[in-house]
Amino acid sequence: MPDIPAWLRRVAAGLVVACCLLGASASAQVPDPFAGLSQTSFNAVAASVTTLAASGAPRAQAVITALGERRLYAARTGDALYIRNGSDYVDARSGAPARPDPDTIRSVRVNNRIREAVAGALALFGLTSSDPAIRLRSADAAYDSHDPAALPVLDRALAHEADAGVVHRLREARAAALLSAPGQAGKPGDAGAVQERIDAVRILAASGGLPARAILAGLHDQPAAVQAAVAQALSSIDLRLRLWSVAQDLFYGLSLGSVLLLAAMGLAITFGVMGVINMAHGEVMMIGAYTTWMVQQAVAAAMPALAPVSILLAIPAAFLVCGAIGVAIERGLIRFLYGRPLETLLATWGLSLVLQQAIRSLFGPTNISVVTPGWLSGSLHWGGLVITLNRLAIMIFAVLVMGALSLVLRRTSLGLEMRAVTQNRRMAALMGIRTPRVDALTFGLGSGVAGLAGVAISQIDNVSPNLGQGYIIDSFMVVVFGGVGNLWGTLAGATTLGIANKILEPVAGAVLGKIVVLVLLILFIQRRPRGMFPLKGRGVES
Repeated sequence: MPDIPAWLRRVAAGLVVACCLLGASASAQVPDPFAGLSQTSFNAVAASVTTLAASGAPRAQAVITALGERRLYAARTGDALYIRNGSDYVDARSGAPARPDPDTIRSVRVNNRIREAVAGALALFGLTSSDPAIRLRSADAAYDSHDPAALPVLDRALAHEADAGVVHRLREARAAALLSAPGQAGKPGDAGAVQERIDAVRILAASGGLPARAILAGLHDQPAAVQAAVAQALSSIDLRLRLWSVAQDLFYGLSLGSVLLLAAMGLAITFGVMGVINMAHGEVMMIGAYTTWMVQQAVAAAMPALAPVSILLAIPAAFLVCGAIGVAIERGLIRFLYGRPLETLLATWGLSLVLQQAIRSLFGPTNISVVTPGWLSGSLHWGGLVITLNRLAIMIFAVLVMGALSLVLRRTSLGLEMRAVTQNRRMAALMGIRTPRVDALTFGLGSGVAGLAGVAISQIDNVSPNLGQGYIIDSFMVVVFGGVGNLWGTLAGATTLGIANKILEPVAGAVLGKIVVLVLLILFIQRRPRGMFPLKGRGVES
């Protein structure tokens, strides 16, 4: 092998040294994404968590998970990091086993800000999951945090994402993160950067909602084109938020109307057929709510497997218990006071006080907890509208109860007799209808429906001895407004009053709104004393 000239050896050695120096310089320019975790400042650690998650480092997820679980340790001097697994340690950067001196390391402290950063960073790792639902949740978390440090991760996820829904949410998350990035205020920037921010503004404007509005409202001193796009986006979002607010008020109004419908249906039957002003109707509803609680307790003790459907078992129980109480009230008190409405009012008011005190003596004066089953918990989100499942179930339940009651009144012999007594009591008696029996069954049916109302109200209101007092006045308002004895009038009255209350509450307040509704109702009754849908009954017979 020929000898290499000395000058060539010197040139080769110089090239090797130059390459080593260049490599060392390049490596020195690449920041260590783990370094910030060894700091003692909470803010520095929190910022480092997001930076590490976006770096793509192989050990990033394991280190951030260890930090969240309080298993990450840092050297007291230097930037070495260790993960404790039981009594063993591994190097955080390499995962190699390590044996640090316990006196030379400290636990990396965690506060709420770091916990939030850890939760957001771990959510970003879900963007690489094979499950689209997990990737969508991760995109939602990235949108909520709108951390500019997550932009590289979002860009990588967008480049490989195939699911249309996840892509849409990732674009929104990227737009939010881009607009939250500092360094753009007061600088016109190049045309490409300005257009990118304008596109991000439009994406957030299309998504709408309060989070998007908060991000856009926080942008100040932007280039003129960006500011114009932000102003237009805020105007569009505000309009949609107002429309969704109106839709939310309508839902709450329908929900309140369904509760009033359940509370008033039984009263409409007894008041329409018998002409009895039953001030104890609210207390019968309260007994229905307590029956629901007792059924839940009995099912939980005897058949725990049926606990999720105990609310369904409480429906027939409440109807039967309250119906029997209604028959007993009519037979023991009401039948002696027919034709004397003022005395009936006073007697049933006194009965309501007796029932309240009886419940206090049996169950105590404090509220009791009626459990809402899991399948009635939670809510559905449609745009800016939040539909709570328990209120939606009550609306459906009210419609079903009204449908069943209509079938009873129109398709059964009892319903035929009740309608006959309502229209002309004397003629019905002459035709052989036993009006005392009809009165007792009618009062029992109305009280049973009140018990069903108590089952529904137990899911949205406090169950206490005073439960019925909050609904009795509204129930009478519904019955009088809709038309005494007319179920369709009761439906119309409950829906109208429920929506009116919920629309006026944000404008005038809860108390003043109810006063306005009452004044309008009085003015209406002066013009139409028999309500919207009057039904001829014995109370108007000559």
